[in-house]
Amino acid sequence: MSSTAPTGFAAEDSRRILHAVFRVGNLDKTVQLYKDAFGMQLLRERDVPEEKYKNVFLGFGPEDKHTALELTYNYDREEYDLGEGFGHFAVASTDIYKLAERIKEKGGQISREPGPVKGGSTHIAFARDPTGYQWELIQREKPSAEPLAQVMLRVGDLDKSIDFYTRVLGMKLIRRRDNEQYKYTLAFLGFKGEETEETVFELTYNWGRDSYKKGDGYAQAAIGTDDVHRSADEIKAAGWELAKEPTELPGIGTKIFALHDPDGYKIVFVDNKDFLKELEG
Repeated sequence: MSSTAPTGFAAEDSRRILHAVFRVGNLDKTVQLYKDAFGMQLLRERDVPEEKYKNVFLGFGPEDKHTALELTYNYDREEYDLGEGFGHFAVASTDIYKLAERIKEKGGQISREPGPVKGGSTHIAFARDPTGYQWELIQREKPSAEPLAQVMLRVGDLDKSIDFYTRVLGMKLIRRRDNEQYKYTLAFLGFKGEETEETVFELTYNWGRDSYKKGDGYAQAAIGTDDVHRSADEIKAAGWELAKEPTELPGIGTKIFALHDPDGYKIVFVDNKDFLKELEG
């Protein structure tokens, strides 16, 4: 269970990860793989031809309850530098062996065949999508309320990152695990404090490594809040600088603000009521 608990407005706020945003090359092939192999649903699309890009949202259920993936396709751009910082997304399944076979049948690549982790009992596999993003497949005994299990990011100072995600963002530290043999430490953080109930951040610290090349593939994560102004004020009071002060998005009026974590990963807070209006529209 969590060893930390949010305080102040964060303790009463209805925060959750709304979606993770990343850029893809072959949009049609990626959407097809996510639907046919992973079992995701196509939730909505937004084409902006005047700016030569398209957004597609996919997930394991409606966006008012589930975390989604926001795929950004820039016209005529097929390749991206994925960098070293972003690690993987993860999907939880009661049978990763069948899931891995289905991924192969639907044209995906399995980069690590299903099997137990070294020195442990958990069974995992890894797949690669058409753009090259890694997907961890995690075996669980029971179905997860949120199958989109993780967004994994590599960080240079784990203690500083944990302090940011808990004290500044209001998340709970669910668990932390050291691997002395392979010299890395993992930390799992979420708003509910239960990995099977939500999408969590998995932060990976490789001992002795303090920085990573970001690339231009993974873009940001969006977090819902009941009040962008109170959230922004509390974050600034915690000593953190905003990258964008609270504002309304042109054309749709959704209230947001943005900041970066200690490693430079972008996080955007989105007004919950405005977000629901977007879904209705």
